[in-house]
Amino acid sequence: MFEDLEKIEKEHEELSLLLASPDIISDRDKYQKLAKRFSFLEELIKLSKEYKSLLKQRGDLENMLNNGKESQDILELAQQELGNLQEKVGNIEEDIEEMIYQEEQEPDRTVIVEIRPAAGGQESSLFSADLFRMYSKYVVNKGWNMEVLDSQPTEIGGFKEVIFAVKGKGAYAHFRFESGVHRVQRIPVTESGGRIHTSTVTVAVLKEPSALEVQIEPKDLTIDTFRAKGAGGQHVNVTDSAVRITHLPSGIVATCQDERSQIKNREKAMRILKARILEYQKRAQAQGIDSERRRQIGTGDRSEKIRTYNFPQRRVTDHRGPITVYRLEEAMEGNLDLIIKPLILKERKSRV
Repeated sequence: MFEDLEKIEKEHEELSLLLASPDIISDRDKYQKLAKRFSFLEELIKLSKEYKSLLKQRGDLENMLNNGKESQDILELAQQELGNLQEKVGNIEEDIEEMIYQEEQEPDRTVIVEIRPAAGGQESSLFSADLFRMYSKYVVNKGWNMEVLDSQPTEIGGFKEVIFAVKGKGAYAHFRFESGVHRVQRIPVTESGGRIHTSTVTVAVLKEPSALEVQIEPKDLTIDTFRAKGAGGQHVNVTDSAVRITHLPSGIVATCQDERSQIKNREKAMRILKARILEYQKRAQAQGIDSERRRQIGTGDRSEKIRTYNFPQRRVTDHRGPITVYRLEEAMEGNLDLIIKPLILKERKSRV
C-alpha cells in the first residue's frame, strides 16, 4: 500500500502544478476533469496521513513492548492500546481501498436498470414489483436519486417491465452486482393451495452514456408513436403518446409510454436506447455481435440464477459468494448492502 500512496502523492503534486497552468485554466472541460481528480486525491491523502501516523504509533508501542523496560502496568496499557491501533489501521486500510475501488468504478456514472418477469407467470410479475420497491428503498437509503423511465404495470399490481435510472456517487459500483436472474421461492398470493412456487425475474444494469460515447445519426432511427396500453390511468388510452424508437443498424428497440407527453416519452426512450447501444457496442468489440445486456439476463431459466430469495426460510443467498443471510425482510426493505458490500469486498480482495 505504501507504494500506491507514494504514487498518489506524486500525482497530487503534479496536478497541483497543472491546475495553475494558463493552458489548463483556459480549457474548461479539461480543468474540471483535473480539478475533480485533484479533489479525490486530496481526500485520499488525508487518509494517507492518518494511516502513516497510526503506523508510527503502532511501531512505537511495539518497540516499547519488545524492550520491556517499563513497569508491568504501563506495558499492559501499551498492549491494550496496541490492540486498538491494530483495529484502526485495519479500518483505515479498508477505507483507502474502498475509495480507490469506488473511483475505478466510475462513481458519477448514471445507471439504468431494467426489470422484467421471466419464468413463473403472474408471480414473476409480482416479484418484479417487489424488486422495484426494494431498489427504490435502497436508492433512498443511499441518498441517490431515481427516475422511472418506463413501466408497464399489470392489473394485479405487478410489472411486465419497469426501467429506471439511478444517479448518485457510487450508484454504478453497487448496482452492477444486480445484473442477472433473481429467483424467488414463496407461496404466491395467487396460489390457493398453499404450495411454494419458484419464479424468476431478470435484471439488466446498463451505463447511461455521455454525449460523446454514443452518437446516433437521425437517418439511423425509425420513430413510431402509438396508444399506450395497460394500467396507468385514463390518459394512457386517449392519446398516441407512447413512443417506439428503432436503431436500424443494430436492430435495438426502446419504447416509453410512462409520460402523458409524447416529447417526454421520446426523450426517455432515447436515453434507454443509447444505454442499450453502448452495451451492445462494448460487447460487440470483445465478442462479436452478442450484447452485454443479453449476457447479463440470460434466458430467464430458473437454473441461471445469481440470487435466491427464500421467503419460508427468511433467507437471501447470493450464489456468487456464496453469501447467505437470514434477514430477508431487511433486504426487501432496502438494506441491500447486506449482500452487496461482501461482494464488493470479495472483488477488491481478488484484485489485490
